[in-house]
Amino acid sequence: MTRILVTGASRGIGAAIVATLDQPGISVASHATRQGLAFDLAEADAPARLWDAAVHQLGGVDVLINNAGIFEANPLDGDDADWSAGWARTLQVNLTASAELCRRAVLAWQREGRRGRIVNVASRAAYRGDSPAHWHYAASKAGMVAVTKTIARGYAREGILAFAICPGFTMTGMADDYLASRGGDKLLADIPLGRVAEPAEVASVARYLALEAPASMTGAVIDVNGASYVR
Repeated sequence: MTRILVTGASRGIGAAIVATLDQPGISVASHATRQGLAFDLAEADAPARLWDAAVHQLGGVDVLINNAGIFEANPLDGDDADWSAGWARTLQVNLTASAELCRRAVLAWQREGRRGRIVNVASRAAYRGDSPAHWHYAASKAGMVAVTKTIARGYAREGILAFAICPGFTMTGMADDYLASRGGDKLLADIPLGRVAEPAEVASVARYLALEAPASMTGAVIDVNGASYVR
């Protein structure tokens, strides 16, 4: 039995990941803010409580998929305190909480002497940046990629593997709102494929990395953005 913790599983990419993992031999603990393992990752102690709850539910965790994230505008000309608070909240949810879950996973696998996998859902913004109101979002996702690569380099010999996915626009609630606010047709013109990704497409990559990707792929960052950013 492969035991998997998926964060941010209430909708969009997270829900699609849980759906693609619904098969014999896999047990999933789903994190969301209102259902499943309901913890608000904006709270400093939430990652630790979430990890403990998942271990209790599953009897251990073999794969961690960090998908939870927020995408909140933070205008440059906003109030100083609000701007700083926006940075703190986004970094806590998108980066620090994910890093804390990664830490607990690595420590558990080391303590138990077994292998494990981490899949971090980052963003195209990690490489090409984002809008002027989303400095903090781009920074949080770039940090997520850096954490992934550091884990991959640091623990590969112990059988602990780490991968990242960098979607572009994906048809989720967050993307719908953003596309509408920025002029959807203009943004779609920047995607050579001509459409945004479906959550199931990102989920299929997450499933592959979680279950099937060869060990030599550790540290890989997979783009799912319709060729809107290639590197």
